[in-house]
Amino acid sequence: MSDCVFCNIVSGKIPAKIVYEDEHVMAFHDANPASPIHILIVPKRHIPTLNDVPEGDTLLSHIGKVAKIIATKFGVADSGYRFFINVNKGGGQVIFHLHAHVVSGRDLGSQFIKLAIILATGWRKLVRKFNKKD
Repeated sequence: MSDCVFCNIVSGKIPAKIVYEDEHVMAFHDANPASPIHILIVPKRHIPTLNDVPEGDTLLSHIGKVAKIIATKFGVADSGYRFFINVNKGGGQVIFHLHAHVVSGRDLGSQFIKLAIILATGWRKLVRKFNKKD
């Protein structure tokens, strides 16, 4: 597809910082990373969404294998990383060419705990404030 950014990266028309490539997929740094390590794994053939992967296709298991290779290469296989696919607009998909994310480099577990504590503290303060008005 000539207007697909990932198809253009795979074909070499758009440059990317490639970290892995084989006959089925290409992996490269995300142009707008959410973490210090944010790699996209893209099938070389255009598939719009996860919903469009044919039944029985081994592409998804191959993408999972590549994610493990990338995590090892970047030294986060043991410390931890996120591996996910956004599906359609409601699921956060922005570019409609199937792609998986390998994200790491921040202690996401601790960040979620800190955010939960901040939200819980704020909620308690808000509840107390409204309870005092009664």
